[in-house]
Amino acid sequence: MSHPDRFAPPGGVSRNAVIVGSVVALHVAGIWALQSGLVRKAAEVIVPAELLSEFIAPPAPPKVTPPPPAPPPPPKPAPKAAPRPAPMPVAIADPTPAPNAPTGITTPQPPAPPIEAPVAPPAPAPAPPAPPAPPKIELPSSDAAYLNNPKPSYPAISKRMGEQGKVVLRVLIGTDGVPQKVEVNKSSGFDRLDRQAQDAVMRWRFVPGKRNGVPEAMWNLVPVNFVLE
Repeated sequence: MSHPDRFAPPGGVSRNAVIVGSVVALHVAGIWALQSGLVRKAAEVIVPAELLSEFIAPPAPPKVTPPPPAPPPPPKPAPKAAPRPAPMPVAIADPTPAPNAPTGITTPQPPAPPIEAPVAPPAPAPAPPAPPAPPKIELPSSDAAYLNNPKPSYPAISKRMGEQGKVVLRVLIGTDGVPQKVEVNKSSGFDRLDRQAQDAVMRWRFVPGKRNGVPEAMWNLVPVNFVLE
């Protein structure tokens, strides 16, 4: 492979000048060889020309001149203001009525009824008082041990005749616990047994009845049993 630096002339001559000079020298040598009949020598001289042709730079592309810019469009003319129309004459009504114009009679409007103030609803009636609590009643009693009430005696004739039964007495007991009245509420079926029960209970003593802790005369039912043993 050839080295192009060998063909570079001293003194800083440009590379293109060397190539152009070499080409011109080859052409001159070729013409001389044809005239001298030295065809072989001319061929030998042409061989280096192939090596020198590698250093020929391609021609620079032609410069493209840009087209001149388009001229700016002419400015549009400013729109002319339309002429203002002339003012039209305005008819002004004459406040004076015509002599023959009918006149109306204005009827006064009736006054609006007065607005009544809203009536406040009546206050609710007070709640009725709560009913009083029922009185606490304690009925008379004959079961207290300290009373020592004896049992009614069984009539002897009733035993012989086999009379027995249950008598219910209605007794009014006073505030001192003493019976004030004794009535038969339910008979035993035998008059002797009923009278014997009344006589015995009339001698008894009771714990008086009370209303709200206060002694009070009360009626009370007292049962008496007559049973044969």
